[in-house]
Amino acid sequence: MKTAVKKKVTFAKYDPAEVIETKEDVVAFLEEAIEENDPDFLLRTIGHIARSKGMTQLAKELNIDRVGLYKSLAPNGNPSFKTVFRLFDLLGLRIRLEQKSA
Repeated sequence: MKTAVKKKVTFAKYDPAEVIETKEDVVAFLEEAIEENDPDFLLRTIGHIARSKGMTQLAKELNIDRVGLYKSLAPNGNPSFKTVFRLFDLLGLRIRLEQKSA
């Protein structure tokens, strides 16, 4: 009787920052994150977007420390609203609100 040989299966780690290339990608990721209605998920998405654009350059343009930007956009981070607004402005985005449908 032969024993089954177990093969090790490996998966490549998925990094959303690697697939965010265009402004349309950024908008699509943000819209989906907002639809989830989960602030932590939205924060992680903003972090992925920032990494896709280059944290060092964004931090310089925001006039904040790169490590500080990483920390504020980390899963347990707490960026100021001002930082998020300035980041969106650098990305060429603006926040608009709409009323929920019933």
